[in-house]
Amino acid sequence: MTARRRLRSLRTRLLVFIGVTLAAVCVVMALTTVFVQRSYLLGNLDDRVHNAAQRSLGGARLHPDQGSSLAFLMESGHPSGMLAARLDEDGGVLTAEVVSQDAPPTALTDAQRAALEGTAMNGSTHTVTVPGLGTYRITAVDSDGVRVLAGLPMDDVQRLINGLVVVEVVVAATGLAVAGCVCAVVIRRQLRPLGRVAATAVEVSRAPLDRGEVTALTRVPADDTDPGSEAGQVGAALNRMIDHVESSLSERRRTEERMRRFLSDASHELRTPLASIAGYAELMNRGTDRIEPVLAWRRVSAESARMTGLVEDLLLLARLDEGRPLRSAEVDMAALVAEAVWDARAAGGGHDWHLELCLDAAPLVAGDEARLHQVVANLLANARVHTPVGTRVVAIVEARDDLCVVRIRDDGPGIPPALLPTVFERFTRADVSRTRAGGLEGGSGLGLAIVAAITAAHGGGIEVRSEPGRTEFRIELPLAGDTVGALSHVNSPRTVST
Repeated sequence: MTARRRLRSLRTRLLVFIGVTLAAVCVVMALTTVFVQRSYLLGNLDDRVHNAAQRSLGGARLHPDQGSSLAFLMESGHPSGMLAARLDEDGGVLTAEVVSQDAPPTALTDAQRAALEGTAMNGSTHTVTVPGLGTYRITAVDSDGVRVLAGLPMDDVQRLINGLVVVEVVVAATGLAVAGCVCAVVIRRQLRPLGRVAATAVEVSRAPLDRGEVTALTRVPADDTDPGSEAGQVGAALNRMIDHVESSLSERRRTEERMRRFLSDASHELRTPLASIAGYAELMNRGTDRIEPVLAWRRVSAESARMTGLVEDLLLLARLDEGRPLRSAEVDMAALVAEAVWDARAAGGGHDWHLELCLDAAPLVAGDEARLHQVVANLLANARVHTPVGTRVVAIVEARDDLCVVRIRDDGPGIPPALLPTVFERFTRADVSRTRAGGLEGGSGLGLAIVAAITAAHGGGIEVRSEPGRTEFRIELPLAGDTVGALSHVNSPRTVST
């Protein structure tokens, strides 16, 4: 509701602003038109006044001895309403008459003559108000002692100007009304998409984003996301923001689900050895003859070691998640992988173990040797545990193009396709029931998660490709420096069967 009120307020402000602007433009145009037209009409009237003065001066020159005669007004051709006067040398009015239509000229009264006195005889025009006759435009001229004043009424010019003002006001008012209606319609239509955007924002703001399942948030319609308009740009930006909010909420939900699953799995993994330890301890405490103390101590030690390893793995993942720095030193990956392969052969003699070195450069990596050894050992243990006896396992070390690549490949049954997307997540196991068909060999489901975390901490990456008969884990680590050609004595490739 607040957004809609703000939109209406914005529309009102736009209309007021446009109305004031149009009104100001109309006023300026009207004043300019009136001023120009008035100047033109007054200029035309002044020309007529000067012509009348010159004509009167010419008529007065015909009788220079008659200093107060206005006989020239009896001649035809003088406009109705014209007034003429003879002046003395001080500008005083000797005689003055006004021309009437269809009647002889009429003498002015003393009050009317007083309004004409004092007019400068320099040919300039003046505006005076003559009592009973109205406003006049007059001029006085002097030629060889003949002084004449002539004037014409301004009523016609004033009526034209007043009529022009009325027309301008009517036209301006009509134009403002029409423009206001058009602007209101246009603004309402242009802001209509913005109103729908605001309605979408209001609907999204009412969604319970802080709890529950949030799916399919309302989007701004595609018609209102045209980048060619400002409202469309706002709509498109709002849709992008909603997409980001949805993706963030989905990621948060997935994170919460992973955390709940992680806590559940960790609790189960820790509860199992604790239950075994508690059970054996209880049997030993009772002193029963059904179990030998040595066997009980062995089981307690084994379960304790299992729980200790699990806790250490969890602590390691926690440290890596916090971004704690690892030890950094140059590590020869060829020697490290060779040692890991020998260790794997000792643990799983029933498998066919191979080592291949394909080196164009010394495979020196800057990192923590113990953690990198743990990476390779976990991958080899994963191949040993999840493949049958007799499976061929090949560890390949490559160094080229500033990268050290370690590949662990086996020809076992492969990883189930449904498990591949989550194979590097914590507590991910093919045996979802958490049973241990092979005793402790089943693992806790943290091995590959640790591999991925340690690899990422060293600035590398890991990927897996699997199909029946071929599974390959590929690790890429940046080389410690330019060591190309440092291993000239190494034949590439070389295969070592163990």
